Amino acid sequence: MNYRVISPFGHPSDRQAPPPSIVDLKRDVTALWNAYQDSRFGYVTGRLPDLLHRAQAAADGLDGDDQDQARRLHGLTYQLAATQLTKLGETDLAWIAADRGLAAVRPTGDPIVTGSLLRSVGHALHSTGRYREAVRLTEDAAAYLEDHLRQPTPAPALLSVYGTLFLSGAMAAARANDPNTTRTFLATADETATRLGTDGNHLWTAFGPTKVAIHRVATAAELGDVQVAVDLGPRVDTTGLPMERRVRHALEVARAYNSWNRADEAQAALLDAEQMAPEQVRHHLLSRQLALTWIRRQRGKPSAELVGLARRLNVLD
Repeated sequence: MNYRVISPFGHPSDRQAPPPSIVDLKRDVTALWNAYQDSRFGYVTGRLPDLLHRAQAAADGLDGDDQDQARRLHGLTYQLAATQLTKLGETDLAWIAADRGLAAVRPTGDPIVTGSLLRSVGHALHSTGRYREAVRLTEDAAAYLEDHLRQPTPAPALLSVYGTLFLSGAMAAARANDPNTTRTFLATADETATRLGTDGNHLWTAFGPTKVAIHRVATAAELGDVQVAVDLGPRVDTTGLPMERRVRHALEVARAYNSWNRADEAQAALLDAEQMAPEQVRHHLLSRQLALTWIRRQRGKPSAELVGLARRLNVLD
């Protein structure tokens, strides 16, 4: 929200200091995205403002090919900000970050980074309950990318961004109670994962057959197909995915168990997830909702383990 970003004034120190090099900026953007995928949310949040500032300085101060690279990295930094802010419930700021990221990368005409940022717009729409708009965005963004996918050998990053868009759209369709669109989007994502051939992490998408499988679980839970979620969820092997995705799936498994009245297994799944990534679990709305539900069910006599969990998740006075 620094007004200097959108004003002509800048800061005196920016005019005196040389802009960051592309090598340094790429290293730092990569490090922060990796930290996000490791579920080190406090680390990411503390360092994002400075990285945004330096990426802006590089995009403004470099020229030629270096400037285009800086604009791409600037856009990816804004995408990380939008993703992190959505996790923390700061939906208005997430929308602004996604919008700024698209504006930063637009002069480059890069379809891959643009498609990746459109996914962040979709997440921002999700977080404000605008599910049908998120479905339309998925369709529009896919149409934008499809011309580039007609190449004989499209880049793995392009396939990953395209497939991940449909997974995000499938979640939006499920939340809009639209099972037909959900199935269609999942099928397209599955075809794209098959075309990619393996689990990957191009442009930090963690896209591949396993990510499609975990979205089948999540969308089934959203649509009320609890038995599908319970049957499939625990059987998905997520060990090859980044920690953030592994823990997010564990929360879905916990939700499915809880919906099937298997509270002990649900609590065990949530506690295991907390061991893997305490910050992610303690800040996630779903884990807090589950803990609060269990506290209320116990009618004033919760176990010491449950009380400890509820206190760590800040849902118990």
